[in-house]
Amino acid sequence: MASGGIRPTSRDVARAAGVSQATVSLVLGDKWRGRVSERTAAVVREAAGDLGYAPNLAARSLRTGRTRTALLVVPALTHEYFARVYTGAAAVAAEHGFGVVLYPSPAGTGPARDPFGSARAAIDGVLASSMAADALAGIGEGGRAGGLPLVMLDSDPAAPGGPPTVNLAVADGIRQVARHLLALGHRRIIHLASDVDTWTFRVRADTVAAELRAVPGALLRTERCALDVTAARDAALRALTASGPRPTAVLCDGDTLAAGACKAARHLGLHVPRDLSVSGFDDLSLATALDPELTTVRLPAEQVGGAGMSALLTLLRGDHPAPVDLPVELVVRGSTGPVAAKEA
Repeated sequence: MASGGIRPTSRDVARAAGVSQATVSLVLGDKWRGRVSERTAAVVREAAGDLGYAPNLAARSLRTGRTRTALLVVPALTHEYFARVYTGAAAVAAEHGFGVVLYPSPAGTGPARDPFGSARAAIDGVLASSMAADALAGIGEGGRAGGLPLVMLDSDPAAPGGPPTVNLAVADGIRQVARHLLALGHRRIIHLASDVDTWTFRVRADTVAAELRAVPGALLRTERCALDVTAARDAALRALTASGPRPTAVLCDGDTLAAGACKAARHLGLHVPRDLSVSGFDDLSLATALDPELTTVRLPAEQVGGAGMSALLTLLRGDHPAPVDLPVELVVRGSTGPVAAKEA
């Protein structure tokens, strides 16, 4: 820190690093590549750190028209997955001198009131979950994020004229679950599906249906419900007590739904997995809090946020980022097992 408690300036950093103020501006503005050597950039960053220098972002925004702030629009603040997405986005943003404002869509659906009065004056770009896509209509003027640079998360990459996307390999993930259950001998399967009409859940439903159609004798019953433990419990109870042979497995669109399915099994006196296998999707902390622990699909949420922020930075540089599709992993735990011999 400069002596006497005086806030250090870019001139102080330049003097300490032995470079010009213009070089300091290039490095700390993340515009040095191809213009300044990596060694010089490292020296400037070290000098800034030693001095405790922080650029005056308000003044910079007046000069450049940039606020170095991104908005992350999500359906809810309480869901662990979106908290992890934010963590990943914020980490990448910080590396480039950006901040991330987290903003939920009211009740998870519908337009959100512009949190700034004029989003275009307060933020440089938007990251948005497809589950909160309707909220974009209320941000800025003209809808779809008010014409601001936009990157969509978990959204259809094939949408004509759509924004850049960062997705998870959800089709592969749900396919791994379906094949895992089929390999265990299950042929009567409930798909406990989210009732949210978005690309990610449509892909899951289509993939599960295609996998079971390819297996002779396989029967699929789909029950849709809200992403809520109680709603999932009620939906699972309906499916498990319907007429006909009882299903032997419940394949769920999320770990929260799987928790509801486990409650339904317990209510009916069914043992998981001896009488009923249950699988989830997300690998939340909840997955290992259940007993038995939940077979589920692990999603790299932090990577989603980080890749989304990187794509937005690419847009802000004037380039168009390629679609991103991140791999997912099936994690097999105690909630799934072989179908009982009497049910085979």
